Amino acid sequence: MATREDDGKVEIRALQAMGRQVFGFRLAMIAVAAPAALLNATPGLGTRLVGSAVVVTFMISYVLFRDWQRFGPLLLRHPTLLAADTLFGSFLLISAGPDTTLAYVSVCTPLLAGLLYSWRGAAVFASLQSLILLVVEETLDHHTGVADSLLLPGLCVITGAMGSTLRTLMLRFGTATEALTETRARLAATEAVSAERARLAREMHDSVTKTLYGVALIADGLAKSASASPDRLDPTLIGQQAEQVANAARRAAGEARELLTDLRARTDGEASDVRSELQSLTSDFTARTALTATYEGPATPVPLPHATARQLLGITAEALENAHRHARATRVDVRAETTPDHRLIVTIHDDGRGLPPDTTVEDLHRTGHFGLLGMTERAASMGARLRLTADKGTEVRVEVPLT
Repeated sequence: MATREDDGKVEIRALQAMGRQVFGFRLAMIAVAAPAALLNATPGLGTRLVGSAVVVTFMISYVLFRDWQRFGPLLLRHPTLLAADTLFGSFLLISAGPDTTLAYVSVCTPLLAGLLYSWRGAAVFASLQSLILLVVEETLDHHTGVADSLLLPGLCVITGAMGSTLRTLMLRFGTATEALTETRARLAATEAVSAERARLAREMHDSVTKTLYGVALIADGLAKSASASPDRLDPTLIGQQAEQVANAARRAAGEARELLTDLRARTDGEASDVRSELQSLTSDFTARTALTATYEGPATPVPLPHATARQLLGITAEALENAHRHARATRVDVRAETTPDHRLIVTIHDDGRGLPPDTTVEDLHRTGHFGLLGMTERAASMGARLRLTADKGTEVRVEVPLT
């Protein structure tokens, strides 16, 4: 997230960029007004003085414009440098006269002062430039009307006010941008926390919660076997059930450890062969539940990013568990295939009773069945399409882009 110091530097750089444009504007004004001033100058010495003043002023402005990255911070820190530039610019006024078009170059100074030094600087330099204009006019004995005499000083005051206003607007815009950046950062952090909570809820539901549910079922069976009358006790059965409880508890501990490892060090950049992992998942499901489950997949490896493979395996595992726990299925078929348009399609089909008609995700969520909601969220997180159909059982179809 951007800090206030960074935002302040951005605002200063923006002010310096506008100051550079002021010198570019001064260069353009000198180039446009110089021919007329030279034509109207007194032949001989007057023309040479005006030409020299134009060349010197133009070169100084050009150097400042070209090397603004070096001179801009100096002007920002030392207003006396701008005062020196203002006094040197009076040479152009004296040589060309306050009644020529070159005199309008003087309005750039209070404009720049307003941008760099706020309203105080604008007031000081507008007053200084106006005083120079009036002194030059009186020194050269140019007798003009009051309105004409106050025209350029008035423009200096106006441009100084414009520069100060632009500075204020820019600083306020910077403050508003900073507030917007902080708000967006907070929203992004909140969204990230919510997404992580949803992910952890899915992982807990699809791994540790189900394993612990299996532990509870096996423990209930063990309790019934152990509470039988002495003549009906079966030590072999009790031993098998105790071993199943121990294996399930170890599996739950392993799943919890995997979740903690995933929280501490994500390996999203790694690739997984989802083909072999789907086959292993199907085999483990058959061995654990005694429900017939078959797998058919591509002959060649199908590498997927670790995060995508994890979400796809989570959807498959959830579909298998639903077939075992809710659908009363006798067979589950898992099929994976790749398509010419670079997609991986995985279908999980069971011969169970299927979902009730008109069932929605919201209905399942309200009744505490989070499995389908988790499958939907998993598919959305990896940009996949998920489709469920309930025709002669339930079929879950997932289409994952491979590129």
